[in-house]
Amino acid sequence: MRYFQSALLFLLISTSSFAQSISTRLSSQTQRLLDDAQMRNASLSLYVADAATGEKVYAYDAERGLSPASTQKIFTAIASFEILGSDYTFKTQIGYNGTLSDGVLKGDLIVTGYGDPTFGSWRFDGFKPEDVKAKILTSLANAGIRAIDGNIVIDESKWDFNPTPGGWPWDDMGNYYGAGDWGVNWRENQTNVTFRSGSQAGRDVTVTKVDPILQGATLVNRLTTGASGSSDKSCLYMAPYSPVALIQGSVPAGKTLMVTGSMPNPPLQFGYELRDWLKGKNIYCTGEIKTAADYILKDKNVPEITTSMDIYPSPLMHNIVHFFLRNSVNLFGEAFAKAIGYQERKEGSTEAGVSVIRRFWLDKGIDNSMLKMIDGSGLSPQNYVCAKAEVKALLYAQDKDWFKYFYEALPTYNGMKMKSGTIGGCKAYAGYQVSKSTGKKYVFSIIINNYYGSQYSLLPKMYRILDVLK
Repeated sequence: MRYFQSALLFLLISTSSFAQSISTRLSSQTQRLLDDAQMRNASLSLYVADAATGEKVYAYDAERGLSPASTQKIFTAIASFEILGSDYTFKTQIGYNGTLSDGVLKGDLIVTGYGDPTFGSWRFDGFKPEDVKAKILTSLANAGIRAIDGNIVIDESKWDFNPTPGGWPWDDMGNYYGAGDWGVNWRENQTNVTFRSGSQAGRDVTVTKVDPILQGATLVNRLTTGASGSSDKSCLYMAPYSPVALIQGSVPAGKTLMVTGSMPNPPLQFGYELRDWLKGKNIYCTGEIKTAADYILKDKNVPEITTSMDIYPSPLMHNIVHFFLRNSVNLFGEAFAKAIGYQERKEGSTEAGVSVIRRFWLDKGIDNSMLKMIDGSGLSPQNYVCAKAEVKALLYAQDKDWFKYFYEALPTYNGMKMKSGTIGGCKAYAGYQVSKSTGKKYVFSIIINNYYGSQYSLLPKMYRILDVLK
């Protein structure tokens, strides 16, 4: 008995000493970071908790609200699992109005979307553009439609008219990661622009390919050739519904480059591709390609499906979350937010969805001073969150039946399972780490705003803190 008591006392002292050692080392490395020139005018929020007990291990300004960038995605992902369910699917419906006789549809062919962000996405087998094409042509063949005496209507009106959250920077929206979320999304709302620079600085830059070709918008090329060996400083400006897509800046001499931008009007883009598919099958349409916006802008009712032909579901939500977190696809987060708003409040808007998500986290003990959400993805610099709130969210997720999907979706950086976040002047990480020496699991968040210099020189300094947990 005396031996057992001595062993137990030794174990308790050892555990306490190790915990103290972790805290001391975290403090030392944090101070080392704060003393660095890159942090002279920066802000830091850091929190580490014991995953088993939820108890604080170390904190530095843990309730300081800072822009979290894409680490905010953990709040959207967890709320989506809980509110929508891990098996939730988005849906796209195809049908028509009018009458069908002897293969001729006297009415409109209508595709109505409910915000599926994977519609035509290259990431998912069975949902790529060629798969969507095959499904739609099969639906028309099964219905017996051989000609359309009416319009092709792409109805994106189930979601809010505004596809882009407030607070998104103008120079982000034209890039692929700034693509808005529409009622009908297509090819992740992206287009690729390939160009060839001149042989010398000051020469013209030639756009050689736009894929897919933009519909309803003209690309204005204001690119110039920079010095040989310079960096790519091209920038795309493509606002939703805009008839003008501008590309400007400079690119290094003698290079062929490709940049990926956002589509100004994905529903219209899809409508043109759909018409081409029909032509390929000798199914001709006497009318025009219309989107819901065409009717809304003229204060007219959007045609509705009276006869449904098919409903196309998206992949299961937990499969979408995989790419949402692993590849940080902003479009998916905005789609989740709007889907939550539509399900809970019958309003497919960013504002409605974010309001429901905030209410969800408020009920879990994360008050409004700890988390301000403008969007579902973290792209807006007007978002702010503190490190303690991110750790509370990660702790909450651990005992849920869907946690395996959430954990697996987290990327691996520095040998650690954690979500990263990067926007101008912000670098952040939030995730889980198991100590190899003790087997203890830690939950952590580190957020830095307004650092000086390159993020690439900052990263090893952040990793020195996180390495203490290994």
